[in-house]
Amino acid sequence: MTVIRSKPSVILPESLADGGATAGNISVTSDHCRFRGHSIHCLRAIPEDQGAMRASQRRPALVLVHGFGASTRHWRHNVPCIAQQYEVHAFDLLGFGRSAKPTDLALDTGVWCDQLLAYVGERVERPAVFVGNSLGGYVALRAAATQPDSSAGVALLNPMGRFRREQQGMQEPGVFSWATNGLMAMGGALLKTRIFQRLLFENLRRPGSIRRQLRKVYVDPTNVDEALVDSIRRPALDPGAFAVFSNVLNMPAHAPVDEWFSRLRAPLLFCWGRHDPWINPVPRLALFRQAAPDAREVILEAGHCPHDEQPERFNSILLQWLDSLEDTAKA
Repeated sequence: MTVIRSKPSVILPESLADGGATAGNISVTSDHCRFRGHSIHCLRAIPEDQGAMRASQRRPALVLVHGFGASTRHWRHNVPCIAQQYEVHAFDLLGFGRSAKPTDLALDTGVWCDQLLAYVGERVERPAVFVGNSLGGYVALRAAATQPDSSAGVALLNPMGRFRREQQGMQEPGVFSWATNGLMAMGGALLKTRIFQRLLFENLRRPGSIRRQLRKVYVDPTNVDEALVDSIRRPALDPGAFAVFSNVLNMPAHAPVDEWFSRLRAPLLFCWGRHDPWINPVPRLALFRQAAPDAREVILEAGHCPHDEQPERFNSILLQWLDSLEDTAKA
């Protein structure tokens, strides 16, 4: 298979409404499905060429899972490239993007794991490669470990999550360490007060604040553009957005990643942005290598979101890894 590199000028349409559209050589369909009674925004992209489309049906589909505060828009530079050869799905996690933001549901990684598995069962209907960034990486790993037959591979891009030994050393076991780091190591007790959460939320959803936070986690700020800022800002204005934000800050500690790596059967790719101040991957690489010794590992000179900061490089890495899965299956 020939690796097709992405072109910066080919991205998903800015305001893809429910319905269909074309972007480059792909056909994109955007609509809504239901999960536990709530509306979920999702999209599906396939090759526009009929021969390429038929070939994509003989390969695993891909399901892309975004991180905290992001949405399907964060895959804007990836879908148009990958979908030239593969059937690509993406959806907004419950509470984010254009999906519903329930005020009466306790959201956690278990809910989002169930959402991913339900989507694969209802919309993809065959084993898929899960690709997840940050929070989406943890969700992808957990889903693939929970239901091995659903996944043909897992690609983790600066995934959230701690190992058991790391959790045991944390002074605040009830608070996500990535959130604490991302919010400048503020005290866990203060983070849980409703008034402070509201003030923090109002500040963080301002365009200038969003832009500043993104520039902290992108080494190259070229793609920290108005489209990216707007994709985070708009959902934060929806009714229920503060309830989701508060829910996440109050969320109990997630299960250590050791549990999921020990149960994972699917091939695994790590794509790390070396300079991520939230995940801090470099000092922790030995733990991941010990937990997944057969995984392929690529380290980029990027930050927390390597797929969006260096999309051409990431797309090439992902497609080459997918090629290797196909070659292994044929052997």
